[in-house]
Amino acid sequence: MKKSDYLALLSLGAIWGASFLFMRMGADEFGGMALAGMRAIGAAICSAPLLLSRQRLREMATHWRPIVIVGLANSAVPFVLFSYAAQSLPAGVSAISDAIAPLLVALSGWMLFSERLNATQASGLVIGFTGVVWLVAGTVGFSHGAGASGWAMAACVGANICYTVGAHVSHRTLRGVTPLSVATGSQLVAAAVLLPLTVWMWPARMPGVTAWVAMFGLAAVCTSLAYVLFYRLMARVGAARSMVVLFLIPVFGVIWGLLFLHEPVTVAMAGGCVVILLGVALTTGLLRPGNRETRSSEGITEHA
Repeated sequence: MKKSDYLALLSLGAIWGASFLFMRMGADEFGGMALAGMRAIGAAICSAPLLLSRQRLREMATHWRPIVIVGLANSAVPFVLFSYAAQSLPAGVSAISDAIAPLLVALSGWMLFSERLNATQASGLVIGFTGVVWLVAGTVGFSHGAGASGWAMAACVGANICYTVGAHVSHRTLRGVTPLSVATGSQLVAAAVLLPLTVWMWPARMPGVTAWVAMFGLAAVCTSLAYVLFYRLMARVGAARSMVVLFLIPVFGVIWGLLFLHEPVTVAMAGGCVVILLGVALTTGLLRPGNRETRSSEGITEHA
């Protein structure tokens, strides 16, 4: 990898990590549904120039059914769930929870599709989910009704389950389709689905400037720009090396929450994060040179 590739990798981790900061900044004033809808609509508008490619339009028209499923699983539903969670959870906790998607992809592949797991990958699953238990046990609770942090963490897990569905659908039905076509189509689907819900659940009081800036950052930078950067990076360095961004997202999510929102970094957050990422590294093959590309490419999902 060149220096420019390392810089792109760091930039992408910082951008995707900032999405949890922006959701935390905008969720209270917009509400979970309206923030998710505006994010999807804004990202679709920013992605509009990509539709000028005839190849992209042809691919989206040909594969519209799986793209609709991926749009719901990778964008629309996770956007709503993470935005809801941002009303109760610190940005750093939400960012750490985002790292469990590759674990769920590997586990569901083994359970549902008879995909093989070697001893290293199986141990990675055990280690990774141990980190999840540590994070949850030390961070959340269910004692305050629908607004409790436990339900917010459940929403984060639900979003990662959606990513798992999207990853399997993409891997099995969209392998020959240009990744940017899938990403662009997904944003269009998410925008179309969330638009009426956004209008219906628009806040009675107009959100302030800070919330609007956060929404713009989510849509234009953390969604539209980030996907373009990611797929360009993947084209240069391959899927396995691009996968390293999964380890940077929670780190930057915690850093941004600490710097801008003064969120404390607890032992459960730090310990859970390290253990989860160790599990991800083992499960995806990043710590095993022999089988990296296949497992890593299956684990790549779109991110909050």
